[in-house]
Amino acid sequence: MALLNFRRKETPAAPAAAPAAVEAFLKGFSIEVMPRTAEKVENFRDLLPRGTRVYIAHIDGTPIEDMVATAKRLHAEDFPVMPHFPARIIKDKAMLADWIARYRGEADVKQGLMLAGGVAQPAGEFDSSMKLLETGLFDGFERLHVAGHPEGNKDIDPDGSDRMVMEAARWKQAFAERTDAKMAMATQFCFEAKPVIDWVNRLNAEGIRLPVHIGVAGPAKLQTLIKFAIACGVGPSLRVLQKRAMDVTKLLLPYEPDDFVADLAAHKAAHPEFGIEAVHFFPLGGIKTNATWAIEHGGKSAVPASQA
Repeated sequence: MALLNFRRKETPAAPAAAPAAVEAFLKGFSIEVMPRTAEKVENFRDLLPRGTRVYIAHIDGTPIEDMVATAKRLHAEDFPVMPHFPARIIKDKAMLADWIARYRGEADVKQGLMLAGGVAQPAGEFDSSMKLLETGLFDGFERLHVAGHPEGNKDIDPDGSDRMVMEAARWKQAFAERTDAKMAMATQFCFEAKPVIDWVNRLNAEGIRLPVHIGVAGPAKLQTLIKFAIACGVGPSLRVLQKRAMDVTKLLLPYEPDDFVADLAAHKAAHPEFGIEAVHFFPLGGIKTNATWAIEHGGKSAVPASQA
């Protein structure tokens, strides 16, 4: 059980961000839902500020009808919708065209997240986000996001390097330079600021200037986070959860992203040109729980639409 081989070495804590810096950092955050989790929310306007971008995760096996119905519902509540387009579960160009037509026709969708998708064997001709973009079917979309991997991705680079990940990032930068759509890189969630800061700075050094929307795991039970972190291939920052699991006084308490967000907010406040543009929440402990945390930390810009 390698996960339990915890080390007790302490590292100095980064200076905490002032509440104002955290509020500024959280302004314009986005959040991710699935059709089955969205069904549990009576009214998103009671939880999210006006204009919050809501991603709809497309898990393999989810009917497109459910995805479109969720997008239609969120659009009716005045939230911009960004459905996932996972390349490896889309059989062919005709299927992709049908999805896009449904989203646009029924929910006025103008944004999309392109990603390879978490299945090993492609269902058809697409195995990467680049191949989706190359179809030209997303012409007319106002915003196109692509996936980012601050701690690497072993599905893409099985050798543990980031060679192919960085090559893909360079391709995405080149595509951004020839499209009218606004582009950004939405990342996997992490738990430690330093690897994220180093990765964003490396992107910049490589000439990759896509704005980063950093993935943040919302409040959740520690066991839940460890399970998702391992399944999603979270890298070295997993040690933050390992350290917490070692502390019996915190083992049963929910994890909250206070330190991670505060450290990144402090860095952004000190370096305004730093490439993180927004926070993207993965509500692993529930949408209401995540929204409550954002409301408590986000200040005026996090006030739910129904209360604004």
